[in-house]
Amino acid sequence: MEKVWLKSYPEGVPAEVPTAPFRSIRELFAHGFSEYPDNPAYTNMGRTLSYRDLDQLSMRFACYLQQTIGLTRGERVAIMLPNILQYPVVMCGAFRAGLVVVNVNPMYTARELKHQLKDSGARCIVILENFAKVLEEVVADTDVEHVVTTGVGDLLGWPKSTLTNFVLRHVKKQVPAYNLANSVSFKGALRAGANKTLQPVDIGFADIAYLQYTGGTTGVSKGAMLSHRNMVYNVQQTIVWQGDAYEDVHPIIAITALPLYHIFSLQGNCLTVMAQGGHNILITNPRDFEGFAKEIAKYPFNMFTGVNTMFSALLNTPSCKDIDFSHLRVCIGGGTAVQPAVAKDWKKVTGGTILQGYGLTETSPAAIVCPVDSEFTGTIGLPIPSTDVIITDDDGKPLPAGQIGEICIKGPQVMEGYWQRPAETAEVMLPGGWLKTGDIGRMDDDGYFYIEDRKKDMILVSGFNVYPNEIENIVVELDGVLEAAAIGVPDERSGEIVKVFVVRKDDSLCEKDVLDHCRKNLTGYKRPKLVEFRDELPKTNVGKILRRELRD
Repeated sequence: MEKVWLKSYPEGVPAEVPTAPFRSIRELFAHGFSEYPDNPAYTNMGRTLSYRDLDQLSMRFACYLQQTIGLTRGERVAIMLPNILQYPVVMCGAFRAGLVVVNVNPMYTARELKHQLKDSGARCIVILENFAKVLEEVVADTDVEHVVTTGVGDLLGWPKSTLTNFVLRHVKKQVPAYNLANSVSFKGALRAGANKTLQPVDIGFADIAYLQYTGGTTGVSKGAMLSHRNMVYNVQQTIVWQGDAYEDVHPIIAITALPLYHIFSLQGNCLTVMAQGGHNILITNPRDFEGFAKEIAKYPFNMFTGVNTMFSALLNTPSCKDIDFSHLRVCIGGGTAVQPAVAKDWKKVTGGTILQGYGLTETSPAAIVCPVDSEFTGTIGLPIPSTDVIITDDDGKPLPAGQIGEICIKGPQVMEGYWQRPAETAEVMLPGGWLKTGDIGRMDDDGYFYIEDRKKDMILVSGFNVYPNEIENIVVELDGVLEAAAIGVPDERSGEIVKVFVVRKDDSLCEKDVLDHCRKNLTGYKRPKLVEFRDELPKTNVGKILRRELRD
């Protein structure tokens, strides 16, 4: 296969990445602990943890996991936290104990949480107390035996720690009452592990690092098995692709507003920045754009990752005028397409270009990224080093430049498969290690790739995958609904929103009934925003609903 994109590579970027310098994520952050002990690693709400702090705290938590509750190599630990300092402590601790991390969206409903915990077989979960009530509803139906609860302020230092937790619990009342038998506090877990010795655990390239849940390219939510090899190589690919962008910058200061439980932020900010001894500024609530803007105005940041809606909203926030963008070297937009108008406004305000990137949970995620010195043109970029990309027809045969087909990817960052789902794995993997992405695109004569459409009916809301089957299954549970079909419709803020078409069997059913039912059973970004009632839905001759006809 001719790798035509290589002729468009920036000078000095190799076709293949060198052998990865680390055999595991554990080695990656251990390098940071030893080489950059005094560097700031993570800052949140005014409190900074150095690499030395992170080393000490994560060791205590690792000892708790291994020595206190007895978790053994390869067992799963669920992390259900927003961007707070506890996240890197727990993640590093889990890897030090040889465990597998299961990232959980804190906004999940009880139904969604139950599915992920049962499917992963997680025996321990670390959860923000704000969401503990949801866990209480389902924990008895899972394999979870150990629950660690934490408050937002737990690592902020006295007196801020106590004040923050008091306000959230008793003034803002954001922590519903819950009862989780035998749960322990995060601080209690650290105390329990403080005087214990961690026993060595061998982990390497072949071991699973994360079960990262996704709808995949088809079907229900399932765990993509991302190995230490996948993640370490993708970090290496990213660093090589950045070239000398940060040549005279140390440490790198990255704005980390996208949640660390999402693969984009997990790899691009958490791991890649740590591998370089950099400093992540954690934004716990990026939806508070005034607070977001005021917080990042405090730092001479060099890196910014985001999605289209975040860039747009930040630009339209009054306090944006107080942000100094002069130190910004790399700004990457992913999750969903960056709109040209947003990219143009960003360039005007910041002087920098939003570089589009493309990938999937199944590719750890980076696969195709724009060169650092490029301008915004709408392309998703070039395959990064050690990555092969082809466009195929419906039979899986490669197509020439300019023709439209399915994007397929091969490289060391492609997942090991779906957790305990060999049939679903076989559906997306072609012979030779090629991953079928389910996205339709094309490559031009210079090797640049463009997204044209999605092969499946997936809906993309603010960078998150939403699958119509899940929405429809929930809606038809409602009394009075005969049939339902969900599609995505364009939206200026989130790229797409969910619209559901409903055929009633009870004429008294109204739009509010449908929306209220979805609110109880679906995470916010999955909930339909529009409802249209119809007498019937278009179908094939075998009864399959034609969503495409509804979109048209």
